Amino acid sequence: MDVRADIRDGLPLDDASIDYAIAMHVLQDLAWGDIPPALRELHRVLKAGGVLRLGLPDLERAIDAYNRGDARYFYVPDEDARSLGAKLVTQIIWYGSVRTPFTYDYAAEVLSGAGFRRVVRCEYRATASCYADIAALDNRPRESLFIEATK
Repeated sequence: MDVRADIRDGLPLDDASIDYAIAMHVLQDLAWGDIPPALRELHRVLKAGGVLRLGLPDLERAIDAYNRGDARYFYVPDEDARSLGAKLVTQIIWYGSVRTPFTYDYAAEVLSGAGFRRVVRCEYRATASCYADIAALDNRPRESLFIEATK
């Protein structure tokens, strides 16, 4: 089932009504203070044992590329940012649309705070859950952090 709604206003779903939810490159566009309530809302609609799969820009991976001096890692063209530091910052904030960057430990902390009991870092298109198709929407493997959290 596809649901289109602003998670900050609540989802039009009953409590414990879905097996899993997927949010690919969504949470980073929320303000820092909106992330915990959004995750609590996702937790609310998941059934017991339900899974949330997240795809997030991986801040640690971007910093590692910066530290290695790997300008090719960044998708930012030279006409927008020439220096490595400018490319790093521009990619992290993606021209101003990203409001909250993520690392694995930050994501695990906010997911745990929202009530998720098991948080696992996953590889691209690999799942840690019993839902084989949950990773089908994974995208941007070079720059993304994939996480599954269980209710």
